[in-house]
Amino acid sequence: MAHLQLQKVGKSYGAVEVIPGIDFEINSGEFLVLVGPSGSGKSTLLKMIAGLEETTSGKILVDGEDITHLDPSARDLAMVFQSYALYPHMTVKDNMSFALRMRGEDPSEIERRVKEAVVMLDLGGLENRKPGQLSGGQRQRVAMGRCVVRNPKLFLFDEPLSNLDAKLRAQTRIEIRRLHERLNATSIFVTHDQVEAMTMADRIALLKDGKLQQIGSPQDLYLRPKNAFVATFIGTPEMNLLPGKVGMIDGGLWLGGSNGMHLPVSPERWSKLANVMKPGVAVKVGIRPEHFEMVPAGTNGAMEVRVNVVEWLGHEIFIFGQGSLGPIGVRVPEGMATAPAPNNVLNMRPISDRWHVFDAASGDNLLVE
Repeated sequence: MAHLQLQKVGKSYGAVEVIPGIDFEINSGEFLVLVGPSGSGKSTLLKMIAGLEETTSGKILVDGEDITHLDPSARDLAMVFQSYALYPHMTVKDNMSFALRMRGEDPSEIERRVKEAVVMLDLGGLENRKPGQLSGGQRQRVAMGRCVVRNPKLFLFDEPLSNLDAKLRAQTRIEIRRLHERLNATSIFVTHDQVEAMTMADRIALLKDGKLQQIGSPQDLYLRPKNAFVATFIGTPEMNLLPGKVGMIDGGLWLGGSNGMHLPVSPERWSKLANVMKPGVAVKVGIRPEHFEMVPAGTNGAMEVRVNVVEWLGHEIFIFGQGSLGPIGVRVPEGMATAPAPNNVLNMRPISDRWHVFDAASGDNLLVE
């Protein structure tokens, strides 16, 4: 295990600054996922940790030791790539043992480690096959085994599931997480898929344009997003953002004026809002699809939603339609007698306190410190 610390780590290509300077720590034994859209800098950051990209500024510390400018071979880490990077002419066993043989390890120790990794990764019976005789999932497990036998301080994963189909991705992410728990390793996993991040991470670091937007547990990012970007990136379907002005009308909190939508609020939430919001200021109210309730037609403060598309997923149903405040996605509540059909009109209202208010200009969440 290793404790990793990044101190104002930045990267520039000439005059183009892609990562302005990032600070965070990864605790020993933690599984941290770097997630973000394409071009956010997550793979570049991972490669700087690995030593495959030169760091322009800042420091990278492992257990207090500065490794910023160490050669990759001296950093005691192992990396699993998207493309597997296996030697096609070598068997599974030879691929997994190659690095140990190059280091001159004792042959009996190499044999012991490879056998342990084969059992751990369920590769029994495949030891003498070559990569071309393996499935994509098996090749990825061989790539992981090559890292496991080295027993490094840090495991780095650079989008290792991208080449797998949906079923294999789900299976392999479970295997990677089980491997992490078994080895009690410190792991950094890069992905653009927020579902992978939510299901695998102890903590998530969400990047955009080279800047750290938020770092925390999956629950923190989902329930307490710091800004509108975090709120809409995390969660499927994404959070609804409804623009307008929040104000007091008829003793309640409303979005979009007297003909808009009522936002049920507790006294505790109201006291918070009173401290951070100014009357009439433009905002965006964020409501997740599952945080609506259906109410009878004509209910004061409800929003009418005309259904355009229905997505039936077996265990749940989502509708996407048009409301008075704009396009909206809603999860159909459990127990509804019949699924809505296109052109049906539903009356929706947010559940009390299950919504967020973002500053229209900065995107900051006004209810999260």
